[in-house]
Amino acid sequence: MAGDNLVIQKERTQDLSGAPVRAGRYVLYWMQASQRAAWNHALEYATRQANDRGQPLLVGFGLTEDYPEAQERHYAFMLEGLAETQRALADRGVRLVVRRGSPDQVAVELAGDASLVVTDRGYTRHEKAWRAQVADQAGCKVVQVESDLVVPVEVASDKQEYAAATIRRKIHRHLDTYLVGLEATELRRDSLDMKMDGESLQDVDALLKGLRIDRRAGRVDAFHGGTSRAEALLGEFCQRKLPRYADERNDPSLDIQSQQSPYLHFGQVSPLWIALQVIAAKGAPKEAKDAYLEELIVRRELAHNFVHYTSRYDRYDALPDWARKTLAEHAGDDRPAIYTPRQLEQARTRDEYWNAAMREMLATGKMHNYMRMYWGKKVIEWTSDPKQAHRRLLALNNRYFLDGRDANTWTNVAWCFGLHDRAWRERPVFGKVRYMNAAGLERKFDMAAYVRWTEGL
Repeated sequence: MAGDNLVIQKERTQDLSGAPVRAGRYVLYWMQASQRAAWNHALEYATRQANDRGQPLLVGFGLTEDYPEAQERHYAFMLEGLAETQRALADRGVRLVVRRGSPDQVAVELAGDASLVVTDRGYTRHEKAWRAQVADQAGCKVVQVESDLVVPVEVASDKQEYAAATIRRKIHRHLDTYLVGLEATELRRDSLDMKMDGESLQDVDALLKGLRIDRRAGRVDAFHGGTSRAEALLGEFCQRKLPRYADERNDPSLDIQSQQSPYLHFGQVSPLWIALQVIAAKGAPKEAKDAYLEELIVRRELAHNFVHYTSRYDRYDALPDWARKTLAEHAGDDRPAIYTPRQLEQARTRDEYWNAAMREMLATGKMHNYMRMYWGKKVIEWTSDPKQAHRRLLALNNRYFLDGRDANTWTNVAWCFGLHDRAWRERPVFGKVRYMNAAGLERKFDMAAYVRWTEGL
């Protein structure tokens, strides 16, 4: 119902500061995780707060040049999206100011004349630290609004969940409440004439060139940032690919993916919007929609559960006890091959399927989801120590994937080592951790076609 689309569930909001709203010139939305102008609960909450106070709304973004492990490809994708978001916000009468600096300090600076600060939510330790710093220094009320999960993490569970099987029913219990649309609220006082210094986003290439950033992983042509691009890709997916998704999504020789993960990573698209588009798609069977929603909601939000409730989510000791024990027992096993980090990074192994997956990653910033699992498992097999393998995988993951360095991919790497999985039949090197091999790929898929495709990248 239309009325439901105006609701921002109270469980999405948290008062971070305990301070009161004060006299100020505007409401500030400190945008950091949810980099979009539509289907953004934090933006709509801030808009309504501004209207209630008869004030304009200012949106601020902190452009840090030392974001942990970020590369040129990540900055390029993000800035492309921010440029589009700035234009879309202007159409709504909202000024977006982008300033260089640590995001928390940029937010505190912009909060100087604000009556209230609203922000979206982050789950990694530095994102949490930024928000805590702003809450401490802003001098006014700071409200965090969950905008990038369908079901807020604490609503789904109050603890780290063991596996998808244990969180699935908890999430499904709340879907009727949270799987509802979100209408945009018209801003009554615009902020377009506010005098605020900031970076120009009119020439993304020039801005990118001037940043002092790591450029070892250069920008890619396969994917460009922006909400409109995410929407176009999803439209194509729902029309052509979704009907085949249940049966063919794991085949790397076919293109049956929605390609939404980079856009989700940068908050350029809402998972809620994606879910509702998939549910409403015509011509796709229920099992296909259910398979996609399982990955978008249950598996993705299981990953956020892990990162939120596990302070050392990116450390080897965050893995399950049973997995670390069995891997330690087999650490001295003979490996079929040992490769250096340089050989891995250059896709120079004797496994043509692994090399193909690595080529896809290097060239596009993405990798087929099924091949990500194989990719990770083989690095364990080719590294002399499982702790070292974990470090190597995270280094590659975070440097080259456009969607690296977030809850979903931290968890994907940990899954290769047994997280959210069960013990399997014991074997060399892996012990009781799940094993994958090339023969399994060949039985299921046309791997020669996948290899040929990556050779042309």
